[in-house]
Amino acid sequence: MDLTTTYMGMKLRSPLVPSASPLSKDIDNIKRMEDEGAGAVVMHSLFEEQITLERYELHHHLTYGTESFPEALTYFPEPNGFQIGPEEYLNHIRKATEQVQIPVIASLNGSSVGGWIDYARLIQQAGASALELNIYYVPTDMELTSEQIEQNYIHILQAVKAEITIPVAVKLSPYFTSMANMAKRLDNAGADALVLFNRFYQPDINLETLDVEPNVLLSTAQAMRLPLRWIAILYGRINASLAATSGIHNARDVLKVLMAGASITMLCSVLLREGITHIRCIEKEMREWMEKHEYESVQLLQGSMSQKNCPNPSAFERAQYMRALQTYKPEWGRVYERSHYLG
Repeated sequence: MDLTTTYMGMKLRSPLVPSASPLSKDIDNIKRMEDEGAGAVVMHSLFEEQITLERYELHHHLTYGTESFPEALTYFPEPNGFQIGPEEYLNHIRKATEQVQIPVIASLNGSSVGGWIDYARLIQQAGASALELNIYYVPTDMELTSEQIEQNYIHILQAVKAEITIPVAVKLSPYFTSMANMAKRLDNAGADALVLFNRFYQPDINLETLDVEPNVLLSTAQAMRLPLRWIAILYGRINASLAATSGIHNARDVLKVLMAGASITMLCSVLLREGITHIRCIEKEMREWMEKHEYESVQLLQGSMSQKNCPNPSAFERAQYMRALQTYKPEWGRVYERSHYLG
């Protein structure tokens, strides 16, 4: 059974890829992911705010009190001359790439074309096989137009691509007015892959303390339907690889998004719930299903049920929406009909 797949030009032994999560902060966990059959691993994210804060703090401490003792400035070079920032992240990449054979994909999480772009180059130098840009942006400025927001994504991608030669993936949210057009623009701007989709972590209100609190909810299998739909629509229409993330919990989920056209499927919530060994369980179930249905390779699966190739292309668009609404009956209605029929 050939489970190999190609993602951003990299040949992977499996389409099962742990996505960015706290699990990858431990080198032993990354080694276990490889041992359990992962095709690659995406590192936990380095945040734009981390770099900005560290730069601000260093500048503050170097210049603190110099208004009283101007000569103190001569003891240090200008702040721009320092190689500063989360060196731990870069060292973590170096250690990971030295100890595993699978590709190590770094992750940058930000929202602007800022100084964090410089770290793309440092990440490449540290040995990362590829870089994933998780552009996490909640536009609250009422003067900001959708065109400006979309162009910001393009600028970030182009700025990073100008710095490095390793493949670059863009992790997107689904909240664009025209998702298909945005995917095409990112593809034209040089994205090597699109990762569909990142999840916005919604805040909650604590009624006892009256605080706004972060609220992390792990995904459910239902979340897989959104990336499945858009991967099926985009497959064969753009050159970038397609990665599915959100709601991938078992072998059936993996098989479905591969059939839709994904090159890889990313695992996060299920590994946090079940543990890293669950990668092996998913692979075993995949092999059993593929053998039963006479699929000899992932390549035979990939895109077979995309909009381009499936018998009913309209199933991914409005026609299926209307059909779903017209045919659905609530559970209580079914119970009523059954009891009424039985007298």
